[in-house]
Amino acid sequence: MNKPINALLLIFCLTLINNSCKVEKKQNPNIIYILADDLGYGDISTLNRDSKIHTVAIDKLADEGMVFTDAHSNSAVCTPTRYGILTGRYAWRSRLKYGVLWSYSEPLIDSARLTVPKLLKSQGYSTACIGKWHLGLDWTKDSSGKIDYSMRFKNGPNTAGFDYFFGITASLDIPPYVYIKNDRITQLPVDTLPAKSGKSFWRKGPVAPDFKMEEVLPNLTRKAVDYIARQSKKENPFFLYFALTAPHTPILPSKEFRGKSHTNEYGDFVLMVDDVVRQIEEAVSSAGIEDNTIIFFTSDNGCSPMADFRELDSLGHHPSYVFRGSKADIFEGGHRIPFIVKWPGKVRGDSEYHNTVCLTDLLSTCAAITGGSVPDNAGEDSYNLLPVLLSEIGDKPVREATVHHSINGSFSIRQGKWKLNFCPGSGGWSYPRPKAAKELGLYPIQLYNVLTDSAETVNLANQNPEMVERLTKLMEKYISDGRSTPGLSC
Repeated sequence: MNKPINALLLIFCLTLINNSCKVEKKQNPNIIYILADDLGYGDISTLNRDSKIHTVAIDKLADEGMVFTDAHSNSAVCTPTRYGILTGRYAWRSRLKYGVLWSYSEPLIDSARLTVPKLLKSQGYSTACIGKWHLGLDWTKDSSGKIDYSMRFKNGPNTAGFDYFFGITASLDIPPYVYIKNDRITQLPVDTLPAKSGKSFWRKGPVAPDFKMEEVLPNLTRKAVDYIARQSKKENPFFLYFALTAPHTPILPSKEFRGKSHTNEYGDFVLMVDDVVRQIEEAVSSAGIEDNTIIFFTSDNGCSPMADFRELDSLGHHPSYVFRGSKADIFEGGHRIPFIVKWPGKVRGDSEYHNTVCLTDLLSTCAAITGGSVPDNAGEDSYNLLPVLLSEIGDKPVREATVHHSINGSFSIRQGKWKLNFCPGSGGWSYPRPKAAKELGLYPIQLYNVLTDSAETVNLANQNPEMVERLTKLMEKYISDGRSTPGLSC
């Protein structure tokens, strides 16, 4: 009598163990990272109550998640920011000391370096990059040294850890105008697209038959939605890095969005970006994976002057909100960006975090979320935000300090309320530009209390030499140490 009962008990226990293993396999959340291109802090109505652009979908994301009011891209322009997002390392530690890469530039990410997708693949994730790459490719060249578009390239998104890539080489206004799937283009360029000026600016260059400027953002969004639907049916979790091409130039709102913002074409394009967020959220909901999916939403830097700040100002809309400057600048408007995280059941809805965070923090945060680890030779500038997301530390700071970087290679370091700019002007495109600042004989460094002076109008460097010295030494330490995080060995 006991033998059959024992056998049944054994089967029952084995079933429980098997089921618990299956649950364990599925417990890591899907991760979706939506990166807008040149979207300003003040363009989001949940961050700017006076915004003339009403971003309904992004506001909904904020209502259901956590808003970071003091988030920063690690650079005021796109290539270095993208490097930092994927590697957890400031790009000025690489060969890129200023500016951005171009479509034909060599890869910036070393093939041996740990990246977010590589980390997540080691934890059983499927990984995809859809959208704008802008981190260089090893194109194949013919005997004369010209690019052979018919050949596969090397050291692109797949080498960086993505199982799947569909997108474009760089910004939408930089040729060649072709789609790429994994390691080769989908159709050969057979024509030349003439240059265009104004808000719909793009450069002259080769274009493929399947490439239409106005269709790029909708096409990429469809690819992202399809990817979510496909991956949701699989057992392993996925990571989707969805790098939008908008609202960067060319500013091309589709017909249904033209005039919708009651501002200008840029405002309409922002609403189109907002609708992309809606479509991603609906894709997640329709797939039935909402409760086990984290959505990050952010921007690679501040709003570009191509949006026409003067025109928007006249309409009462301020893309940089109360902050000084714009894309490319060392001022806050260059790198203070929207950052919102939704994770049902984990991140409290309608919550806020007011201390400084940086987009380099994704690597360490993903490691903490999934049980992975970051070795000492990786993620040198990446802090773990999981305790913030889980509301375990309240509003205490996570980062010791944060380094900012402008388009011309100027540095700034921020700690608490203090921000020290190691240049006399904007370091970018706003007045006074580097040359003008030099000609004006402006004081070579700028110290601001950004909590009381968010517009960076009163330089306190002369009145606070001790703070200047302290922050300068910290910046020097971060450079000499090769990292700004403690590291495992410390």
